[in-house]
Amino acid sequence: MSSLFDEPVEETGAVDPGAPLAVRMRPRSLDEVVGQQHLLGPRSPLRRLVEADEPMSVVLYGPPGTGKTTLAHVISLATKRQFVQLSALDSGVKEVRAVITAAKRELTFAGRRTVLFIDEVHRFSKTQQDSLLAAVEDRIVSLIAATTENPYFSVVSPLLSRSLVLALQPLEDDDIRTLLHRALTSDRGLDGAVTLTEEAGEHLVRIAGGDGRKALTALESGAGAAIAAGHAELDLETLETAVAQAAVRYDRQGDQHYDVASALIKSIRGSDVDAALHYLARMVEAGEDPRFIARRLVISASEDIGMADPTALLTAVAAADAVAFIGMPEGHFPLAQAVVHLATAPKSNAVTVAMGESVADVRAGLAGPVPAGLRDAHYSGAKKLGHGKTYVYPHAHPDGIVPQQYPPDALVGKDYYRPTGRGAEAAIGARLGKLRAILRRPR
Repeated sequence: MSSLFDEPVEETGAVDPGAPLAVRMRPRSLDEVVGQQHLLGPRSPLRRLVEADEPMSVVLYGPPGTGKTTLAHVISLATKRQFVQLSALDSGVKEVRAVITAAKRELTFAGRRTVLFIDEVHRFSKTQQDSLLAAVEDRIVSLIAATTENPYFSVVSPLLSRSLVLALQPLEDDDIRTLLHRALTSDRGLDGAVTLTEEAGEHLVRIAGGDGRKALTALESGAGAAIAAGHAELDLETLETAVAQAAVRYDRQGDQHYDVASALIKSIRGSDVDAALHYLARMVEAGEDPRFIARRLVISASEDIGMADPTALLTAVAAADAVAFIGMPEGHFPLAQAVVHLATAPKSNAVTVAMGESVADVRAGLAGPVPAGLRDAHYSGAKKLGHGKTYVYPHAHPDGIVPQQYPPDALVGKDYYRPTGRGAEAAIGARLGKLRAILRRPR
């Protein structure tokens, strides 16, 4: 058995002995696949596609190194269909139509169906994706589309509705260990040329991050360095020298961009400062636009903290200004300071809830005329209309507040802002109760 990788193979399944280790160790059947067991059970869609030779179309969605391309080739080999591969990077409508024409000919004259595999389908334009619809609808081709981005954002709805979306997951640590062991011992792999220390093996598992191809690529690099040095064992020091550092898996243009940003904000909201700093580090190391990070922090300061700590917004805005002033990489210091402040601050979404409810009421038609006493009385003729006549100037009162109707009639007595008992809102809540009692006192 071996693992799942995203490098293309020949339809015959032949392996070039000079090919990369990840290619040589690619599965030749579904039974050789490690991981993705949620998609490979006895009655799973992939099993049916292969064993029953059903002419279905699928969209394979998952991170790099989880086996999207490999599964497409395994399906083609197992079903003996004609297999055609296109890359969205260098193919257009012309190439798609040529494949469909050839597939019609193959089906008509040879009775053989075609599997059309499109890698990185999210890079196809809407027009290019639309050009597939008729062929998929009529089952002239069985489409297998691979994408690392969320297909519900990157693939047109008509194509999605004609396809089964299958989500691939990062490989588990035990899966990575299994494929490393097989690569070390298999005659298709390193064939016992080197052994692996436990420390080096765990380092490979750690830097792989669920990516099988990354694990084997790192193993091949480390094994090459050990063999070149005349060693029969690959230890941690040799491996770390050969593999300088684990690349941060983060695509600023892909859905992980939003996943990591979401994790940052949710960690701040959950008051886990350490997790929040981790996600900040991932974004910074991946070259994320610091302005994007700063904007998210400013939003979080009001959305999740609000008046529980009014200084949180000041810190977030200051961090945004500091980043614009000093730039990167030093800009990550004020960003980190803001993350620490926000994550450790008392939390309240009372401002968020208040705004949401007030907007909902406005949209529902709960508005009504502005009370006459509050209307603008500065223009000629305003007094004749009664504007401002009943208005009482608060500063003229010793307490600076007087009983007076401010909202429209339909909203009298409506409480939008309901402070929590956390942080500064505890004191605000006590004061707010007194304010409302005075404002709503019968006159």
